[in-house]
Order: sequence, then C-alpha cells, then structure tokens
Amino acid sequence: MIKVVIIGAGNVASHLFDAFYTTENVSVIQVYNRSQKKLDYFENKTNTTTSISEIIEADIYIISVSDDSINSLSKKLQFNNKLVAHTSGSVAMNQISNHNKPSVFYPLQTFTTGKDVNFKTIPLCIEATKKNDLLLLETLAKSISDNVYHINSKQRKALHIAAVFVNNFVNHLYQKGEEICTKNNVSFDILIPLIIETARKVSELSPLKSQTGPAKRNDKKVIKQHLSDLNTNTQQEIYTLLTKSIQETHGYKL
Repeated sequence: MIKVVIIGAGNVASHLFDAFYTTENVSVIQVYNRSQKKLDYFENKTNTTTSISEIIEADIYIISVSDDSINSLSKKLQFNNKLVAHTSGSVAMNQISNHNKPSVFYPLQTFTTGKDVNFKTIPLCIEATKKNDLLLLETLAKSISDNVYHINSKQRKALHIAAVFVNNFVNHLYQKGEEICTKNNVSFDILIPLIIETARKVSELSPLKSQTGPAKRNDKKVIKQHLSDLNTNTQQEIYTLLTKSIQETHGYKL
C-alpha cells in the first residue's frame, strides 16, 4: 500500500484525491491545506489538517498548489529526505526544497470543479532524481492512469506551452465563436459537431494535414469579407494573426 499525503486542496488536488480514493493499492492518509473551508470536501474521507507541523508520515507527498507557492511551501515542510512531488506543468523539479527528494507528478489535463474526468486516459508525466523514487512514482501513476511518461523538466515545460495552445487558447476561440453566434441569434450548439470532428481528426491525422479553411486555401475574398463582418478590433486582430500563421505555414502570405 502506497501512503500519500496531498498538500493543497484545489482543483487538481481534489481530482487526484478522487482518483486515488477508489484505488486498492493507494491510500491518501491526509490532506493539508491552510484554509479549513477547502478541506470540507475531504473531511469524511481522510484525515485533514491546516497545520504544517501536523503533516503525518507517508511514502509520497504531493504538493498541488499554485506555481508561485511550490518553492516556499516545500521549504516549510518539517521533515527530511522524503519523496515530494509537485503537480505543475511549468515549474522545474528543483524548485522543491532539497532537504527532501524532489520529483514531479504532472497530470496533463484540464480540470474544472464539478466536472468528472477519466484518469485512466490522462497522461501522467513523472520525474525524479533517483531510480527508486522514479519507480515508486511510476507505480503510483500506473495505479490511476494507463498513460505514464518519463518527462524531464525541459520537456514538461514545452508540453505545458503546447497545452496552452491546444487547450486554453482553443477554448478562448470557442468563447469568441460563441460571442459571434450569440450576437447573430444563432445557437452555438450547431458548432459542436464541427468541434468534435476537428478534435477526432487530429488523433488520426497530423494537425498540419488536418488544416482546412479560407486561410489554407488562400481565399483572399472570403478573408476580406470575414474581417469586414467582425465587430471588434480584438476579433479582427485574432483573425488576422491566425490567418497569417496558417498562410505562412502553408506557403502563402496575407
């Protein structure tokens, strides 16, 4: 049985807890958070504490807090030579204080409060300085996911940037598309099949081969009309920048 303490009680922490909670070979024996209110979710499921001095002994300590807090919080931990992992995509492993054994346990997924996810499909990126620590992390990761990767800090940083492009930026474009639909009294739901097919297609073809649309075709008349029809400078700037990027990729110029 792998004993885990989760340090933090936000989105990622609660989703990780739920994944471990139904796993036979893993036990989350405690959740720490400085605010009691956020611990209410875990109260009847495991031990909780708001005091760093009361954090109990475990095999792995998973720090799941904001990126800016990882280093300072790891320095406050009142134990030594224990395996401590953070869950950030952009923070280097060495930001965990070296009075413990630094590692990374990064789930590459978008998490939203109240929205369940299937952890079995989520890529888990792990990193450690010692082979035995990496093997323990791998065992823990494989207990909840079928997709476990050994990824170093440089690779993980690049992955996180790529994830911002394919998730955060794309979701923002969905929101802009919804704005356009709403303004013209059209249901955004009409676009859902297109969104689903686009996501499905890039799992079968490369994004480069999947590209379609007026920018890919260099259809200057349609592009000009679209820019004229857009209602805000921001929408026009986004449209122009992405059109330019697509055209340069495929050998055209705006």
